[in-house]
Amino acid sequence: MEAWFHAAPYTGYVYPNETVIPWGILIVIYPYITGLVAGSFTVATFYHVFGVTRFKPVARFALLTSLSFMIFVPLPLLLHLGHPERAFNVMLTPHLTSAFAAFGFFASFYVTLVMLEIWFAYREDIVDLAQERKGLPGLFYRALTLGSYEISETTRAYDAKWLKALAITGIVGAHGLHGYVGFVFGSLKSREWWGSDLMPAIFLASAIVSGISILIILYVLWSRFRKAPIDGTCMKGLAYMLWGFLIFTVVLEFLEFASMVYKGKEGIDTVMDLVAGPLWFSLWVVQVGGSLTAFVILTYVIWRGTQGGHLVVGVTVSALLILLAVLAMRWNVVIGGQELSKTMQGLLVYVPPVWGREGVLIVAAIFALPFGLLWVLTRLLPPWVPKQNEIPST
Repeated sequence: MEAWFHAAPYTGYVYPNETVIPWGILIVIYPYITGLVAGSFTVATFYHVFGVTRFKPVARFALLTSLSFMIFVPLPLLLHLGHPERAFNVMLTPHLTSAFAAFGFFASFYVTLVMLEIWFAYREDIVDLAQERKGLPGLFYRALTLGSYEISETTRAYDAKWLKALAITGIVGAHGLHGYVGFVFGSLKSREWWGSDLMPAIFLASAIVSGISILIILYVLWSRFRKAPIDGTCMKGLAYMLWGFLIFTVVLEFLEFASMVYKGKEGIDTVMDLVAGPLWFSLWVVQVGGSLTAFVILTYVIWRGTQGGHLVVGVTVSALLILLAVLAMRWNVVIGGQELSKTMQGLLVYVPPVWGREGVLIVAAIFALPFGLLWVLTRLLPPWVPKQNEIPST
Protein backbone atom coordinates (compact mmCIF):
# COMPACT_ATOMS: atom_id res chain seq x y z
CA MET A 1 0.00 0.00 0.00
CA GLU A 2 2.96 2.30 0.70
CA ALA A 3 3.90 2.28 -3.00
CA TRP A 4 0.74 4.18 -3.92
CA PHE A 5 1.91 7.16 -1.90
CA HIS A 6 5.09 7.32 -4.00
CA ALA A 7 3.35 6.97 -7.35
CA ALA A 8 4.53 9.66 -9.77
CA PRO A 9 2.09 11.66 -11.89
CA TYR A 10 2.66 11.23 -15.59
CA THR A 11 1.69 12.38 -19.06
CA GLY A 12 1.59 10.41 -22.30
CA TYR A 13 1.84 6.64 -22.61
CA VAL A 14 3.34 5.08 -19.46
CA TYR A 15 3.25 1.47 -18.34
CA PRO A 16 1.34 0.99 -15.04
CA ASN A 17 4.38 -0.47 -13.27
CA GLU A 18 6.42 2.64 -14.13
CA THR A 19 4.34 4.99 -12.00
CA VAL A 20 6.42 3.96 -8.97
CA ILE A 21 10.00 5.21 -9.37
CA PRO A 22 12.24 2.62 -7.65
CA TRP A 23 15.41 4.71 -7.29
CA GLY A 24 14.73 7.78 -5.17
CA ILE A 25 16.90 10.43 -3.55
CA LEU A 26 18.88 7.85 -1.58
CA ILE A 27 20.37 6.73 -4.90
CA VAL A 28 20.91 10.39 -5.79
CA ILE A 29 22.96 11.08 -2.65
CA TYR A 30 24.93 7.84 -3.00
CA PRO A 31 27.02 8.84 -6.06
CA TYR A 32 27.17 12.41 -4.74
CA ILE A 33 28.93 11.37 -1.51
CA THR A 34 31.14 8.98 -3.47
CA GLY A 35 32.25 11.87 -5.65
CA LEU A 36 33.26 13.95 -2.63
CA VAL A 37 35.53 11.07 -1.60
CA ALA A 38 37.35 10.95 -4.93
CA GLY A 39 37.67 14.71 -5.32
CA SER A 40 39.09 15.47 -1.88
CA PHE A 41 41.58 12.60 -2.22
CA THR A 42 42.76 14.07 -5.53
CA VAL A 43 43.89 17.25 -3.77
CA ALA A 44 45.94 15.20 -1.29
CA THR A 45 47.66 13.27 -4.09
CA PHE A 46 48.78 16.50 -5.77
CA TYR A 47 50.93 17.14 -2.69
CA HIS A 48 51.99 13.61 -1.70
CA VAL A 49 52.64 12.32 -5.23
CA PHE A 50 53.40 15.32 -7.42
CA GLY A 51 55.00 17.46 -4.72
CA VAL A 52 52.83 20.55 -5.26
CA THR A 53 53.80 22.32 -2.02
CA ARG A 54 51.05 24.94 -2.22
CA PHE A 55 48.57 22.20 -1.23
CA LYS A 56 50.51 21.27 1.91
CA PRO A 57 48.19 23.22 4.29
CA VAL A 58 45.19 21.08 3.28
CA ALA A 59 46.84 17.77 2.31
CA ARG A 60 46.27 15.98 5.60
CA PHE A 61 42.86 17.57 6.04
CA ALA A 62 41.91 16.27 2.58
CA LEU A 63 42.76 12.70 3.65
CA LEU A 64 40.56 12.96 6.74
CA THR A 65 37.75 14.45 4.65
CA SER A 66 37.97 11.63 2.12
CA LEU A 67 37.87 8.97 4.85
CA SER A 68 34.96 10.65 6.67
CA PHE A 69 32.76 10.63 3.58
CA MET A 70 33.88 7.17 2.50
CA ILE A 71 32.75 5.59 5.78
CA PHE A 72 29.16 6.63 5.04
CA VAL A 73 29.09 5.91 1.29
CA PRO A 74 27.39 2.48 1.68
CA LEU A 75 24.70 3.83 4.04
CA PRO A 76 22.28 5.11 1.34
CA LEU A 77 22.44 1.73 -0.42
CA LEU A 78 21.84 -0.18 2.80
CA LEU A 79 18.82 1.96 3.68
CA HIS A 80 17.42 1.70 0.17
CA LEU A 81 17.77 -2.07 -0.09
CA GLY A 82 16.82 -2.91 3.48
CA HIS A 83 18.20 -5.90 5.43
CA PRO A 84 21.65 -4.40 6.11
CA GLU A 85 22.68 -7.71 7.69
CA ARG A 86 22.82 -9.15 4.18
CA ALA A 87 25.46 -6.63 3.08
CA PHE A 88 28.27 -9.03 4.01
CA ASN A 89 26.98 -11.54 1.48
CA VAL A 90 28.62 -9.38 -1.18
CA MET A 91 32.00 -10.31 0.28
CA LEU A 92 31.17 -13.89 1.27
CA THR A 93 29.55 -14.89 -2.02
CA PRO A 94 31.26 -12.76 -4.72
CA HIS A 95 29.26 -11.98 -7.83
CA LEU A 96 31.75 -10.02 -9.89
CA THR A 97 29.52 -9.73 -12.95
CA SER A 98 27.46 -7.16 -11.04
CA ALA A 99 28.90 -3.64 -10.81
CA PHE A 100 27.05 -2.97 -7.57
CA ALA A 101 28.36 -6.20 -6.05
CA ALA A 102 31.92 -5.24 -6.99
CA PHE A 103 31.44 -2.07 -4.95
CA GLY A 104 32.05 -4.02 -1.74
CA PHE A 105 35.57 -4.91 -2.85
CA PHE A 106 36.29 -1.39 -4.17
CA ALA A 107 35.08 0.21 -0.95
CA SER A 108 36.97 -2.17 1.36
CA PHE A 109 40.19 -1.70 -0.59
CA TYR A 110 39.90 2.07 -0.61
CA VAL A 111 39.04 2.43 3.09
CA THR A 112 42.02 0.25 4.04
CA LEU A 113 44.31 2.22 1.76
CA VAL A 114 43.24 5.63 3.07
CA MET A 115 43.56 4.52 6.70
CA LEU A 116 47.11 3.30 6.02
CA GLU A 117 47.95 6.56 4.26
CA ILE A 118 46.61 8.58 7.18
CA TRP A 119 48.67 6.48 9.60
CA PHE A 120 51.90 7.16 7.72
CA ALA A 121 51.02 10.87 7.33
CA TYR A 122 50.37 11.20 11.08
CA ARG A 123 52.87 8.68 12.49
CA GLU A 124 55.20 11.33 13.91
CA ASP A 125 52.26 13.19 15.48
CA ILE A 126 50.89 9.95 16.91
CA VAL A 127 54.22 9.19 18.59
CA ASP A 128 54.34 12.68 20.13
CA LEU A 129 50.74 12.42 21.36
CA ALA A 130 51.37 8.95 22.79
CA GLN A 131 54.20 10.36 24.90
CA GLU A 132 52.31 13.48 25.95
CA ARG A 133 48.80 12.23 26.71
CA LYS A 134 47.86 10.27 29.80
CA GLY A 135 44.96 8.02 30.69
CA LEU A 136 42.55 6.72 28.04
CA PRO A 137 43.67 9.16 25.29
CA GLY A 138 47.28 8.14 25.88
CA LEU A 139 46.32 4.48 25.65
CA PHE A 140 44.55 5.19 22.36
CA TYR A 141 47.57 6.90 20.82
CA ARG A 142 49.99 4.27 22.17
CA ALA A 143 47.89 1.62 20.44
CA LEU A 144 48.12 3.60 17.20
CA THR A 145 51.93 3.65 17.36
CA LEU A 146 51.91 -0.16 16.90
CA GLY A 147 54.88 -0.28 19.25
CA SER A 148 57.11 1.94 17.09
CA TYR A 149 58.30 5.17 18.75
CA GLU A 150 61.38 5.86 16.67
CA ILE A 151 61.52 9.25 14.96
CA SER A 152 64.59 9.93 12.85
CA GLU A 153 65.58 10.97 9.36
CA THR A 154 65.56 7.30 8.37
CA THR A 155 62.01 6.71 9.63
CA ARG A 156 60.82 9.98 8.05
CA ALA A 157 62.19 8.89 4.69
CA TYR A 158 60.59 5.47 5.14
CA ASP A 159 57.22 7.03 5.99
CA ALA A 160 57.42 9.39 3.01
CA LYS A 161 58.24 6.49 0.71
CA TRP A 162 55.23 4.47 1.83
CA LEU A 163 53.00 7.54 1.84
CA LYS A 164 53.83 8.25 -1.79
CA ALA A 165 53.32 4.61 -2.81
CA LEU A 166 49.93 4.48 -1.10
CA ALA A 167 48.90 7.81 -2.65
CA ILE A 168 49.80 6.55 -6.14
CA THR A 169 47.76 3.40 -5.55
CA GLY A 170 44.96 5.52 -4.12
CA ILE A 171 44.67 7.51 -7.34
CA VAL A 172 43.54 4.35 -9.09
CA GLY A 173 41.38 3.27 -6.15
CA ALA A 174 39.60 6.59 -5.59
CA HIS A 175 38.96 7.30 -9.25
CA GLY A 176 38.00 3.71 -10.00
CA LEU A 177 35.60 3.82 -7.06
CA HIS A 178 33.60 6.61 -8.62
CA GLY A 179 34.18 5.68 -12.24
CA TYR A 180 32.28 2.45 -11.67
CA VAL A 181 29.23 4.44 -10.53
CA GLY A 182 29.12 6.11 -13.92
CA PHE A 183 29.68 2.71 -15.50
CA VAL A 184 26.53 1.40 -13.77
CA PHE A 185 24.36 4.03 -15.42
CA GLY A 186 26.20 4.17 -18.74
CA SER A 187 25.84 0.42 -19.26
CA LEU A 188 22.03 0.44 -18.92
CA LYS A 189 20.94 0.53 -22.55
CA SER A 190 17.28 0.26 -21.62
CA ARG A 191 17.29 3.94 -20.63
CA GLU A 192 18.06 6.43 -23.38
CA TRP A 193 19.09 9.05 -20.82
CA TRP A 194 21.72 6.72 -19.27
CA GLY A 195 23.23 4.58 -22.04
CA SER A 196 26.29 6.68 -22.89
CA ASP A 197 29.97 5.77 -23.21
CA LEU A 198 30.87 9.15 -21.71
CA MET A 199 28.92 8.55 -18.50
CA PRO A 200 31.86 7.10 -16.46
CA ALA A 201 34.13 9.98 -17.48
CA ILE A 202 31.44 12.56 -16.69
CA PHE A 203 30.80 11.07 -13.26
CA LEU A 204 34.52 11.00 -12.49
CA ALA A 205 35.19 14.57 -13.65
CA SER A 206 32.19 15.95 -11.76
CA ALA A 207 33.30 13.97 -8.69
CA ILE A 208 36.68 15.67 -8.72
CA VAL A 209 35.23 19.20 -8.96
CA SER A 210 32.71 18.48 -6.18
CA GLY A 211 35.44 17.06 -3.91
CA ILE A 212 37.68 20.08 -4.49
CA SER A 213 34.70 22.35 -3.79
CA ILE A 214 33.78 20.71 -0.48
CA LEU A 215 37.42 20.88 0.59
CA ILE A 216 37.57 24.61 -0.21
CA ILE A 217 34.42 25.34 1.79
CA LEU A 218 35.52 23.25 4.77
CA TYR A 219 38.99 24.78 4.75
CA VAL A 220 37.57 28.31 4.77
CA LEU A 221 35.00 27.55 7.49
CA TRP A 222 37.52 25.70 9.66
CA SER A 223 40.02 28.54 9.32
CA ARG A 224 37.38 31.06 10.39
CA PHE A 225 36.41 28.84 13.31
CA ARG A 226 40.06 28.47 14.37
CA LYS A 227 40.67 32.19 13.74
CA ALA A 228 43.63 31.17 11.62
CA PRO A 229 44.74 32.91 8.40
CA ILE A 230 43.78 31.31 5.12
CA ASP A 231 46.82 30.44 3.06
CA GLY A 232 46.54 32.58 -0.07
CA THR A 233 48.93 30.44 -2.11
CA CYS A 234 46.96 27.30 -1.29
CA MET A 235 43.64 29.00 -2.06
CA LYS A 236 44.89 30.20 -5.43
CA GLY A 237 46.16 26.70 -6.22
CA LEU A 238 42.75 25.25 -5.36
CA ALA A 239 41.14 27.88 -7.60
CA TYR A 240 43.35 26.89 -10.55
CA MET A 241 42.65 23.20 -9.91
CA LEU A 242 38.90 23.73 -9.65
CA TRP A 243 38.87 25.91 -12.79
CA GLY A 244 40.77 23.35 -14.88
CA PHE A 245 38.67 20.35 -13.89
CA LEU A 246 35.47 22.41 -14.26
CA ILE A 247 36.30 23.16 -17.90
CA PHE A 248 36.89 19.46 -18.56
CA THR A 249 33.62 18.50 -16.85
CA VAL A 250 31.48 21.07 -18.70
CA VAL A 251 32.96 20.05 -22.06
CA LEU A 252 32.22 16.37 -21.42
CA GLU A 253 28.63 17.06 -20.38
CA PHE A 254 28.10 19.27 -23.45
CA LEU A 255 29.53 16.60 -25.76
CA GLU A 256 27.27 13.94 -24.28
CA PHE A 257 24.09 16.00 -24.73
CA ALA A 258 25.14 17.27 -28.16
CA SER A 259 25.89 13.72 -29.31
CA MET A 260 22.46 12.56 -28.16
CA VAL A 261 20.71 15.37 -30.01
CA TYR A 262 22.86 15.05 -33.15
CA LYS A 263 22.25 11.31 -33.47
CA GLY A 264 18.52 11.93 -33.23
CA LYS A 265 17.88 8.50 -31.77
CA GLU A 266 14.37 7.15 -31.35
CA GLY A 267 12.58 9.02 -28.60
CA ILE A 268 14.74 12.15 -28.83
CA ASP A 269 11.60 14.28 -28.95
CA THR A 270 10.57 12.91 -25.56
CA VAL A 271 14.07 13.59 -24.22
CA MET A 272 13.74 17.23 -25.31
CA ASP A 273 10.35 17.39 -23.59
CA LEU A 274 12.03 16.04 -20.45
CA VAL A 275 14.74 18.72 -20.35
CA ALA A 276 12.15 21.40 -21.10
CA GLY A 277 9.65 20.01 -18.60
CA PRO A 278 10.37 18.11 -15.34
CA LEU A 279 14.13 18.81 -15.48
CA TRP A 280 14.13 22.42 -16.68
CA PHE A 281 14.98 23.96 -13.29
CA SER A 282 17.50 21.40 -12.04
CA LEU A 283 19.20 21.13 -15.45
CA TRP A 284 19.22 24.64 -16.91
CA VAL A 285 19.10 26.79 -13.78
CA VAL A 286 21.04 24.82 -11.16
CA GLN A 287 23.35 22.56 -13.16
CA VAL A 288 24.12 24.62 -16.27
CA GLY A 289 23.57 28.04 -14.73
CA GLY A 290 25.53 27.22 -11.58
CA SER A 291 28.46 25.72 -13.49
CA LEU A 292 28.72 28.62 -15.92
CA THR A 293 28.44 31.22 -13.15
CA ALA A 294 31.19 29.48 -11.18
CA PHE A 295 33.33 29.33 -14.33
CA VAL A 296 32.90 33.06 -14.94
CA ILE A 297 33.78 33.93 -11.33
CA LEU A 298 36.87 31.70 -11.31
CA THR A 299 38.00 33.02 -14.68
CA TYR A 300 37.69 36.60 -13.47
CA VAL A 301 39.52 35.84 -10.20
CA ILE A 302 42.39 34.12 -12.02
CA TRP A 303 42.59 36.70 -14.81
CA ARG A 304 42.70 39.67 -12.42
CA GLY A 305 45.15 37.98 -10.05
CA THR A 306 42.78 38.60 -7.13
CA GLN A 307 44.31 38.32 -3.66
CA GLY A 308 43.21 38.36 -0.03
CA GLY A 309 39.59 38.37 1.03
CA HIS A 310 38.22 38.88 -2.48
CA LEU A 311 40.01 35.73 -3.60
CA VAL A 312 38.57 33.72 -0.71
CA VAL A 313 35.02 35.00 -1.32
CA GLY A 314 35.15 34.41 -5.08
CA VAL A 315 36.55 30.89 -4.83
CA THR A 316 34.19 29.93 -1.97
CA VAL A 317 31.10 31.16 -3.83
CA SER A 318 32.23 29.26 -6.93
CA ALA A 319 32.76 26.11 -4.86
CA LEU A 320 29.27 26.38 -3.38
CA LEU A 321 27.70 26.83 -6.83
CA ILE A 322 29.59 23.79 -8.14
CA LEU A 323 28.44 21.64 -5.22
CA LEU A 324 24.83 22.52 -6.03
CA ALA A 325 25.41 21.98 -9.76
CA VAL A 326 26.90 18.51 -9.22
CA LEU A 327 24.06 17.56 -6.88
CA ALA A 328 21.61 18.68 -9.59
CA MET A 329 23.57 16.62 -12.13
CA ARG A 330 23.18 13.51 -9.95
CA TRP A 331 19.46 14.25 -9.64
CA ASN A 332 19.10 14.74 -13.39
CA VAL A 333 20.83 11.45 -14.14
CA VAL A 334 19.23 9.23 -11.50
CA ILE A 335 15.74 10.71 -11.42
CA GLY A 336 15.68 12.05 -14.97
CA GLY A 337 16.44 8.64 -16.43
CA GLN A 338 13.44 7.18 -14.63
CA GLU A 339 11.12 10.02 -15.60
CA LEU A 340 11.37 8.84 -19.20
CA SER A 341 8.83 6.16 -19.98
CA LYS A 342 10.26 2.96 -21.42
CA THR A 343 7.89 3.45 -24.32
CA MET A 344 9.59 6.83 -24.91
CA GLN A 345 6.07 8.19 -25.37
CA GLY A 346 5.46 9.55 -21.87
CA LEU A 347 6.98 11.45 -18.94
CA LEU A 348 6.74 11.08 -15.18
CA VAL A 349 7.25 13.71 -12.48
CA TYR A 350 8.99 12.58 -9.29
CA VAL A 351 8.40 14.50 -6.05
CA PRO A 352 10.58 13.20 -3.18
CA PRO A 353 8.78 12.42 0.08
CA VAL A 354 9.76 14.32 3.21
CA TRP A 355 9.28 11.45 5.67
CA GLY A 356 10.08 7.77 5.52
CA ARG A 357 13.13 5.71 4.66
CA GLU A 358 13.44 7.38 1.25
CA GLY A 359 12.61 10.85 2.55
CA VAL A 360 14.41 14.17 2.43
CA LEU A 361 15.03 14.23 6.19
CA ILE A 362 16.82 10.88 6.12
CA VAL A 363 19.01 12.03 3.22
CA ALA A 364 19.86 15.26 5.06
CA ALA A 365 20.83 13.25 8.15
CA ILE A 366 23.03 10.93 6.08
CA PHE A 367 24.79 13.89 4.49
CA ALA A 368 25.40 15.47 7.92
CA LEU A 369 27.03 12.37 9.41
CA PRO A 370 30.38 12.67 7.56
CA PHE A 371 30.82 16.21 8.86
CA GLY A 372 30.34 14.96 12.43
CA LEU A 373 32.89 12.20 11.92
CA LEU A 374 35.32 14.69 10.34
CA TRP A 375 35.05 16.90 13.42
CA VAL A 376 35.89 13.92 15.65
CA LEU A 377 38.85 12.94 13.47
CA THR A 378 40.26 16.46 13.50
CA ARG A 379 40.10 16.40 17.30
CA LEU A 380 42.00 13.10 17.45
CA LEU A 381 44.44 13.84 14.61
CA PRO A 382 44.94 17.60 14.14
CA PRO A 383 45.38 18.08 10.38
CA TRP A 384 46.83 21.57 10.37
CA VAL A 385 50.51 22.10 9.72
CA PRO A 386 52.35 23.56 12.77
CA LYS A 387 52.84 27.30 12.44
CA GLN A 388 56.60 27.06 12.15
CA ASN A 389 56.11 24.83 9.08
CA GLU A 390 53.30 26.79 7.45
CA ILE A 391 53.68 28.47 4.09
CA PRO A 392 53.42 32.29 4.52
CA SER A 393 49.86 33.39 3.83
CA THR A 394 48.87 36.31 1.65
